[in-house]
Amino acid sequence: MVQRSGLTDDDCWRIALAKDRRFDGAFVTGVHSTGIYCRPSCPARAPLRRNVRFYATPQDARAAGLRACKRCSPDTQSAEEACVLAAIAAIRSGEAATLAALADLTGYSPTHFQRLFTRTVGLSPAAFARALREDRVRRELAGGAAVSDALYAAGYSTPSRFYAEMKGKMGMSASDWSNGGAGRRIHWSVIETSLGPMLVAATSKGVCCLSFNECETELRARFPEAELVEAGEDFATLFDRVVAAVEKPGTGGGAAIPLDVKGTAFQQRVWNALRQIPPGETRSYGELAAALGNPKASRAVGSANGANNIAVLIPCHRVVQADGSIGGYAYGSQIKRELLRREGSEIDENPENLL
Repeated sequence: MVQRSGLTDDDCWRIALAKDRRFDGAFVTGVHSTGIYCRPSCPARAPLRRNVRFYATPQDARAAGLRACKRCSPDTQSAEEACVLAAIAAIRSGEAATLAALADLTGYSPTHFQRLFTRTVGLSPAAFARALREDRVRRELAGGAAVSDALYAAGYSTPSRFYAEMKGKMGMSASDWSNGGAGRRIHWSVIETSLGPMLVAATSKGVCCLSFNECETELRARFPEAELVEAGEDFATLFDRVVAAVEKPGTGGGAAIPLDVKGTAFQQRVWNALRQIPPGETRSYGELAAALGNPKASRAVGSANGANNIAVLIPCHRVVQADGSIGGYAYGSQIKRELLRREGSEIDENPENLL
């Protein structure tokens, strides 16, 4: 089937699961079990993958016998949405590289267009362009390209430009994004804590995984090509600091522990926002999305929250339901509730709201 912007079916499925508004207009999602097609950001519950096909345009979907979703109205768009989509297309194609050029294309002043784009997409035009380049690098590397070739293909004039943009961000280097951590040595240990067995794993750069009631099998699923080594004395001090941060979360020790994690630009923004939530406080998905500049991105925030491999140190347990109930947690609501209790958070203890 025809695809736009070089997106594969796997790319489109990932985007649809994240409800990523940035790709509205790039393709539509056809759900053949219901006979409808939707925007990538449609808020409806995700269908089964086997029932989904992706189409470049609504016309293609209609030709396949599908009808438009009444919930997300993929065939309609406001004048502002049309301008933002036109700007996104120009950024993708490289036709407009500056804010002034994008504003001229859409007919708005640069200041007004910047606010409109940021409100709609959740990123400024410049940040959106950077995120596209970073995602292009990932796809090129996953396809087996050399790092230098991937950087040039993504539009970086020099490798130093890429590394300058990535400086200070959480994440592995470009060469580590490919092949499931190939070439990396990860030291791990399962440690008994008051919350149960805790898996801690780290590279020479910092902690890359922290989970509960998991073992080497789950770690290998996350990093299938990395070399896994049981941690020795050289990691004892780091792991002792991790245990202390877990036993007494929110006391300040966890913030100084180095991390080595990878993620998309949006995931990194969410993870950084999680680390800004003060101990003893919680946020709903909607509040976190609003803090990131896109109140409608709560589902995408939830997906990024779920992709976090480092419990406690990236405190996804501080995100609760909008009604104040505790909500879900990858390692069980009991551990989440105890972490919040230790931090002094006020949580909804109504049994009807407990999962």
